[in-house]
Amino acid sequence: MINKVVRTAAEAVADIPDGASLAVGGFGLCGIPVALIAALHDQGTKELETISNNCGVDDWGLGILLSDGRIRRTTSSYVGENKEFARQFLAGELEVELTPQGTLAEKLRAGGAGIPAFYTTAGVGTQVSEGGLPRKYDGGGNVAIASEPKEVRTFGGADYVLEESVNPDFALVHAQRGDRHGNLIFHATAMNFNPLCAMAGKITIAEVEELVEPGELDPEHIHVPGIFVQRVVHVPVGAPHSEKRVEKRTVAAPVVEPDPLTAPAVLVDPPPRVDDARPRAASVEHRDTAPVVHRDAATAMKEA
Repeated sequence: MINKVVRTAAEAVADIPDGASLAVGGFGLCGIPVALIAALHDQGTKELETISNNCGVDDWGLGILLSDGRIRRTTSSYVGENKEFARQFLAGELEVELTPQGTLAEKLRAGGAGIPAFYTTAGVGTQVSEGGLPRKYDGGGNVAIASEPKEVRTFGGADYVLEESVNPDFALVHAQRGDRHGNLIFHATAMNFNPLCAMAGKITIAEVEELVEPGELDPEHIHVPGIFVQRVVHVPVGAPHSEKRVEKRTVAAPVVEPDPLTAPAVLVDPPPRVDDARPRAASVEHRDTAPVVHRDAATAMKEA
């Protein structure tokens, strides 16, 4: 088997040319290939076409390429966390193909499986299927490029729109573990889009947190087999560009325990009083002789 490990992220992306198409894994800021994106940014590659769930944030992930004007066109499903993205799109500097999230995932999966196109109900009856969805503005607020109508067919009484799969020139992914043959294991949210991008790319480059020897990964736990991966670079936790950021940090307010010496006393009502003299049902004790009936005091007084 071929040893697919390269020494640095810079070496791994060195042959990505201007104008290349890239599928980039991750979901939000989870599981994104930070080191590979940073290396691509450092080498000055431009006019890129990206395919990803989103386009990073203003200063992280694909956002660093976007802010420097390195991305010409992007296919994404969620772009609401990047103000520079919105500015470039409305100013006519960026072409955008907005795609339903499930459709985007299937475009990548189908591309990796060798399926050129597929039918889906997502987008039927909207601009996704009927065309006219703005893809690029002219800078004056006018639509310069709009989406084309897509084929719609009926199966089983329901309408489906035809979507084409994608096979980008390169794919950049982030995995928790990988071996020298390119077998990869992803963790938690990083499972979103990383395996699909890895399958779809013509040349797939993976950065891995933990690099192990062939045979150390349980075959049943491997998410992407090495046949889909051409290069592996080790980026351990703590290395440059290994930081994992949180897109929106939301935490509960701290709980402050009251000081027992200064806190006001709290009066608590006592529990309701139980009357032990309340009537009780008679019980019967069976003996060898006649039964003996036990009565409580209140019953005996009434009978007297």
